[in-house]
Amino acid sequence: MLKVKRVCMVFMVLAVCGLFAGPAAQAADYDKPIKIGWTAWSTAEANTKLIKEILENKMGYDVDLIMSDIGIQYQGLSTGDIDLMLMAWLPTTHQNYWKKFAGKLVDLGPIYTQARLGWAVPDYIPQDEINSISDLTDPDVADKLNKKITGIDPGAGLMQASEKAMEQYGLEDAGYQLLSSSGAGMTAALSRAIKRDDWIVVTGWSPHWKFAKWDLRYLEDPKGLLGGKERIHCLARKGFY
Repeated sequence: MLKVKRVCMVFMVLAVCGLFAGPAAQAADYDKPIKIGWTAWSTAEANTKLIKEILENKMGYDVDLIMSDIGIQYQGLSTGDIDLMLMAWLPTTHQNYWKKFAGKLVDLGPIYTQARLGWAVPDYIPQDEINSISDLTDPDVADKLNKKITGIDPGAGLMQASEKAMEQYGLEDAGYQLLSSSGAGMTAALSRAIKRDDWIVVTGWSPHWKFAKWDLRYLEDPKGLLGGKERIHCLARKGFY
């Protein structure tokens, strides 16, 4: 079932991005490789690499994957250095990037409409002790968590939102640290903690495979600092489509 869903997602992305021929084939300079920006976030990596495979082996195009920080991807689209990116979280997570570069980009529409951001914990942590981000200031809870929130790459919109949460929920004053890492680093830390039944809070987003692998839950965010429902959009440089 997971494989079927993944294949359906790929073809939906291709359709949304207009890559089954037609206007894109006429507008894009296909004597050069199609440049697709990406960051090693699980969903973005899966979609991007699967699309590369289909474009190259089923449709005959050359594709270059350009790995970079998400902010650099927006910049690259605006200057024409990359053609596509499949990981624009809108309307909230990437709102600062969108406000800055929207006039130089083309939004090809959402490829996923039920995305979500938040902080997550293993479900073995009692809900009556941690149910909300505001519970993290409790001294006993803080000690069990070693006053750490495990994050991802610092340029991510999720990390920017998490920095606001650290301040406005009083976690900085309580001595907490928001640890920068990467998507892979965050899941590795989560895996180690779960093997030891340790307490841990990680920055999280859906869709993500970690929610299928482990029993996790999002913490409530009563201040709404990490955003509500999000959509993942496909963006192109002007002139590509």
